[in-house]
Amino acid sequence: MKFTTLVSAAQLAQHLDDPDWIIFDCRFTLSDPDSGRRAYQTAHIPGARYAHLNDDLSSAVTATSGRHPLPDPQLLAQKLGQWGVDNSKQIVVYDDSFGSMACRMWWDLRWLGHESIALLDGGIQRWIRDGHPMTADTSVITPTQFNANIDNSMWVDAQCIEEALLSDKCLIIDARAEERFSGEREVLDKVPGHIPGSINYPFEDNLDMGGTYMSAEELQEAYLDLLNGVDPQRVVHMCGSGVTACHSVIAMEHAGLKGARLYPGSWSEWITDPGRPVETGE
Repeated sequence: MKFTTLVSAAQLAQHLDDPDWIIFDCRFTLSDPDSGRRAYQTAHIPGARYAHLNDDLSSAVTATSGRHPLPDPQLLAQKLGQWGVDNSKQIVVYDDSFGSMACRMWWDLRWLGHESIALLDGGIQRWIRDGHPMTADTSVITPTQFNANIDNSMWVDAQCIEEALLSDKCLIIDARAEERFSGEREVLDKVPGHIPGSINYPFEDNLDMGGTYMSAEELQEAYLDLLNGVDPQRVVHMCGSGVTACHSVIAMEHAGLKGARLYPGSWSEWITDPGRPVETGE
């Protein structure tokens, strides 16, 4: 069975010793970029490799980019091979922040054409709470080759967003917290507010009270209400830097609403050009 959106802790536990399954720890904190690696070195799910949001899953920031530009796809493919990943493997990614960091690795690999990748629902907290093992040991990795089959239809750039504002051809969903979207409180980027015409749906709204994704049926109902008749393929997800927006791409995919795209540059790229329109308020 292929897992392409979410996998439960119980399902992952059944495959801990499966050589066809490879696990990645993607813990990361914006305020302390090395904290995730330290946490991994202290304890992680057995067999997991560590993937760093800045170093592995993004490329260098420029004056006109967002805070987490897409990685060089060929370089990421090379790293995947070094991590022992080939195109046949089932990949599982996890973090300790309700999937809001690991979701970027999910999206990056889907962009590289790898469909068999799933997010550990509930993250490492659910894994530990359910009594599954942790270790500080690292695994011996046999390098292999990963062949990228890049799908650039999965994302849009700032120019596409600018054109869309004139033609109303897409629905932009912003996954940031409400106070950042409205401009009431901005803690990460220099300019507060949002792209005109976008709607706010914080990524946390994809979750239930226990920190796992809502059911596929609940997600479908929520997003169909949000889309209000808009074709899912016309949806563009954004956030502050193209990371937590991936959480909502997974949510729609899990709900059977396929084809939504990502604006990787997101708000932090949008505001690098003072000529681009900005709105505040709800």
